Amino acid sequence: MSRHRSYGKSGKGGKKRNVLKRFERVDVLRKLGRWKDGENKKVTGLPKTPTQ
Repeated sequence: MSRHRSYGKSGKGGKKRNVLKRFERVDVLRKLGRWKDGENKKVTGLPKTPTQ
């Protein structure tokens, strides 16, 4: 029996995501010098960052 095409292909892992998770966004902000570990602790309202 074959699988239905809505299940997708097995190679989904290589697709480029256009939304970063919080820890990825914080890493980008650290590289840009806009994140300081001691003072920035807010959970929401992070500034926008360029995607990689």
